Amino acid sequence: MQQRTIDKIEERLRKTESLNEKNKSELLNLLLTLKVEIADLSKTHNEHAESITGFVQVSTHEATRQEKNPELLKLSIEGLGSSVRGFEASHPELVNVVNAICSMFSNLGI
Repeated sequence: MQQRTIDKIEERLRKTESLNEKNKSELLNLLLTLKVEIADLSKTHNEHAESITGFVQVSTHEATRQEKNPELLKLSIEGLGSSVRGFEASHPELVNVVNAICSMFSNLGI
């Protein structure tokens, strides 16, 4: 389930015209790392993996909209950041990649 959602996110990022090529490339690379980390997390915490994936999907949608709504983008990023709290010790790379995605999306909303 999560892998299919991440594939859809990747497709959306590739097709979006609201990102420059540098940002698009960086986000796609982060997404590759996220895919691996989510697969690992889903083995032991499947519901958490689904939540994280869902928040990434919503955040991607909000960050790549032509007409951005800063409040919705902020809320989606906050939800995404919250979704990985508690995994710092057991899945530090997951937390790092989600934080990097949150930072990029936050910067895109400026």
